[in-house]
Amino acid sequence: MTQNSNSNLKLTDNCMNVYPQILEAALKGQKMLAVLIDPDRIDPKKTALLAAQAAHYGISFFMVGGSLLTEGEVSQTVKLIKSHARLPVVLFPGHYFHLAPEADSLFLLSLISGRNPEYLIGQHVAAAPRLRRMDLEVIPTGYMLVLCDNLTTVSYVSQTLPIPYEKAEVAANTALAGEYLGMRLAYLDGGSGAAKPISPRMIRTVKQSINIPLIIGGGIRTPEALHMAFAAGADVVVVGTRLEEEPALIADFAAVLHQFNKKKV
Repeated sequence: MTQNSNSNLKLTDNCMNVYPQILEAALKGQKMLAVLIDPDRIDPKKTALLAAQAAHYGISFFMVGGSLLTEGEVSQTVKLIKSHARLPVVLFPGHYFHLAPEADSLFLLSLISGRNPEYLIGQHVAAAPRLRRMDLEVIPTGYMLVLCDNLTTVSYVSQTLPIPYEKAEVAANTALAGEYLGMRLAYLDGGSGAAKPISPRMIRTVKQSINIPLIIGGGIRTPEALHMAFAAGADVVVVGTRLEEEPALIADFAAVLHQFNKKKV
């Protein structure tokens, strides 16, 4: 284990580390597809099937997290995924106790679209000593909520207003500010249960404004929506609710991923 002399962020040669994979793929123009599992809604049989199929179809990595969880549920979900697939598992925490040493990486989310200090730095201060004891790859991530017609749980829990759907320039400036602050990833999210996906115009405008990889999540319920997000410039797209409901659909989503990456070979 080595550490950057200017940071406590862990940098290792572990093949399960996610950030080097995201960065390399983005530089090559390759797309990545992540599957998000919310332990609050977990169906063990469906999750086991989804994990096995994700490995078979070449999905990039798993994410585990949600807004209303207990630590035990997070750990159990990570263990379940890892028992069925050798893929990286990234924590997507809604609170500082949503940590699990069994995971490989952590998106350390700073809610830069909001103005609640608890989710800009407060939760991070509480998590820091625990993270120092864990063997997790920590990835600083500028997290931005977008209003996709309906207020989602994360907006309610974080007590922040999302970026209006049509304000692409606001999203772009927010993402750029996050990059200047040292964020390694920009994450635009409509939230779990979003009524519609983030618009191609917003994705395109943000992507053209930053030099760090862009992740898109929320409202991706069809392969067509996934295609639209990739075509607009997303480096990583996250699909959650739809695949939790119907794991067999992963083949259709994976086909879109491989279609895009085949063009870049």
